[in-house]
Amino acid sequence: MNSLTRTLPASWFCSSALYQLERRAVFLKSWHFLGPVTRFQNRSEKVTYEIAQVTVIVENRSPEHDGIDIDGITVYAEDENTKIKSHLTPSGLLFATLSEDTSNFEDFFEGLEELTNKVDFTKLPHRRSISYEGNFNWKTMIDGFQECLHCQYTHPTFSKFYPPTFYSVTNHKNFSQHMADPSKQSDGLFLYFFPICTLNVYGGGMSSFRTLPSPKPGVSRMEFDYYHAGTDEVFEEYFKFVRQVAIEDFELCEKAQENLERGVYGEGILNPVKENGVQFYQQRVKELVYQQHSTEKTAKDERINAAQVPAGVVGEGKAIAVQ
Repeated sequence: MNSLTRTLPASWFCSSALYQLERRAVFLKSWHFLGPVTRFQNRSEKVTYEIAQVTVIVENRSPEHDGIDIDGITVYAEDENTKIKSHLTPSGLLFATLSEDTSNFEDFFEGLEELTNKVDFTKLPHRRSISYEGNFNWKTMIDGFQECLHCQYTHPTFSKFYPPTFYSVTNHKNFSQHMADPSKQSDGLFLYFFPICTLNVYGGGMSSFRTLPSPKPGVSRMEFDYYHAGTDEVFEEYFKFVRQVAIEDFELCEKAQENLERGVYGEGILNPVKENGVQFYQQRVKELVYQQHSTEKTAKDERINAAQVPAGVVGEGKAIAVQ
């Protein structure tokens, strides 16, 4: 059993202090998926995101007669003079960072463009976006997305079209590719972008969601974007189908968070095959949090030494518990 990976303890889903460490370690040092370029097709609309308490604004300033490219897309903070690093893939996917501490896009998502360049994400127009809060930690939702063991029981409609028997997850550097059925290469593509974003192509349309953390560890905000090229009637059928899956996941996450906060569940063992996606992202979170904690502790010790405080005057202080 010692060789099997254990889940993150329940405390990691319930601690405000730990979230602040996650914010510095994970969110401020990651690239975040904002959407395909069709999300910004309306030249008169500023699209605003709030990710880990940082506001990101995207505006399409290209002339109406031009196509949409990186020259026409402007990404900035609340202060318009503060430009934010962004990257538009050749296939039409826009990503942005929250700080200058992030590595370059190619290093962070090594190999991603080789996969996404096989798909033209500019074909499906943006049809609808919705946003609402949920009573669960951001990791609770990502846990559910990164495995499909629960699909057969909680998503009967989805499982009818995408049997979990074939479901597999392949993990790469800071992203995962889900495959619902190897025989449906053009449908059933699910991408997870570490830490909180997804892109899903199935049911004839495309959708993405972001699970946005709040300072309250038991609360997250869900943001969904939906894309489809069909008529209004066809889109509404697609929307109804994918929303049913999202509602089922939402209810499952709120119940799971209740159990985490009540102490019903502490930690457990992850299935190395069926839950390899959960193992991948949880270990990545753990690795980054430990690195940040070590870096901050070293910096604090150096400040104390530089101040030449007499021995015994200043104690070591209480470290954030990350075990």
